[in-house]
Parts: sequence; structure tokens; C-alpha cells
Amino acid sequence: MNLSNLLKPSAVKALAHVTSKKRLFQDLGEIAHSAYGLNAAQTVDALQERESLGPTGVGHGVALPHARLHGLTEVVAVFLRLERPLDFDAVDRQPVDLVFALFAPKDSGVDHLKALALVSRTMRNPEVCAKLRANVDPAALHAVLTEAQGVQAA
Repeated sequence: MNLSNLLKPSAVKALAHVTSKKRLFQDLGEIAHSAYGLNAAQTVDALQERESLGPTGVGHGVALPHARLHGLTEVVAVFLRLERPLDFDAVDRQPVDLVFALFAPKDSGVDHLKALALVSRTMRNPEVCAKLRANVDPAALHAVLTEAQGVQAA
């Protein structure tokens, strides 16, 4: 499993004005709809339901929201770089500016966990995060993410 299989270039965006976690989830739902054909409302509901179990802000300005959805056949991802950090109830109480969301089939089992571990490893790399924060071009962001995995594997 690698990030280039999970993350389409069209699912990578830099957003200037996200004012709340709710708005962020709506943006994620809209991008997941346009990139993968997911039902935006169902996606937002699933993200909010998962977030109610505990915040997915993992620290150092990174959030990894994720949800399982009916009708999905494979794990897919959306990445957002926020121009203005957003309060996300992260474990370190720091605002979030890098958001890597995963969507998995309802019965995905181990694939969902493998994808989450892969994304988590990638987003824990300070060099990757610095490069992501230095770019606003979606193509450059996608390249940083998909190339990061190759560097880690070497």
C-alpha cells in the first residue's frame, strides 16, 4: 500500500478560509465527492461521528480524521493544507494546518488500519511537514506526499 494509490492529485487542496472543524469536515466531504464520487453529506456525518469518539488531532499541527463509509470499495484519502491553523482539540492543544483524511469501506478491516499507519508515519516526519507547509500548490503538495513514502522506504 502506498500513498499514491490512496490519494488522487484532485483530492489535494490548499484552503485559505476554514473557520471551524464543522466547515473543515464539509470541505473534506465536498472534495471527497468531487474526487471519488462519495456522498458528501454521508462523508461529513461519518467524520463527525468518528470525531465524537475522540479528537483526531495528533499533534504538531497535524490532524488525521478518518471514517468508514458504506458503498466504498477501497481506502481513499483527501489532503488539505490550511493557510490559517484551526483549533482542532489536538492532543498537544496546538492548532492544525495539515489535514490528511482517510475514508475506508465499512468492512475494510486491516486495510483501513494499514492506511492509517502509513499516513501517520508520513505525517510524523518533520521534513515532510516542513515541505508541506512551504507549498500551496496542490501538485507540489501531492508530490511531497507521494515522494515522501519512497524516501522512507529506502
